[in-house]
Amino acid sequence: MYVEFIGFLGTAFSEDKEGVPAELLKWSKENGERIAAAGEKISNEVVRYPPTREVFTDILTKIGTELKLSLEENSFLIKRVNSLLDISLNEAVFAFERRTEKMLEENKMEMAKLSAPIVPIREGIAVLPLIGSIDHYRAQYIMDNVVPKIANLQLDYLIADFSGILDIDEEVAFYLNQISSVLNLLGVKVIITGLRPELVKTVVKATINVSSIATFGHLKQALDSLE
Repeated sequence: MYVEFIGFLGTAFSEDKEGVPAELLKWSKENGERIAAAGEKISNEVVRYPPTREVFTDILTKIGTELKLSLEENSFLIKRVNSLLDISLNEAVFAFERRTEKMLEENKMEMAKLSAPIVPIREGIAVLPLIGSIDHYRAQYIMDNVVPKIANLQLDYLIADFSGILDIDEEVAFYLNQISSVLNLLGVKVIITGLRPELVKTVVKATINVSSIATFGHLKQALDSLE
């Protein structure tokens, strides 16, 4: 891989063209993407550049001496290599960041799907077990993706089970209350189960009125109430 990289730098000199070889840019981007996809640290790649810089400086200085190049000519060659190395490093880092951000976004989407599955348990009744930490992103995902699915199921009751929730803040609690209001407007009565004391405190601090929502300690109590 690095033999190919050195070849691109050599081509940049032998062709005597200004600018950056397209092959070098492509190599640098693909290298950054490869590192991100492999789950490696970009720092492992960054540390390779200073030694490469030193090696090329030594080689060019030696060639310059053998060919009796002027100090100005030799300086030009060294600056050219440094410029290409800087551009290559930047392209690799930018590509790494873009790929990493894309992977994080995909992971967030996948986690959002897993954290709010709809589980039909009998005709007209389904459970929405909320799992993990619910942040603004997941709350928005529920509103945009889960609520429409619930509406299509033609449910009478949706039991939102909070027993698997690790933490929510006041903003998210308010958002979840809005989701409940939307479902009520769609004719789906929301029942809440599994609210732990610390989650109840968050709801109270957010000044959310849940008196109109049926609340039970656990899922079995909610199902028994619907018998």
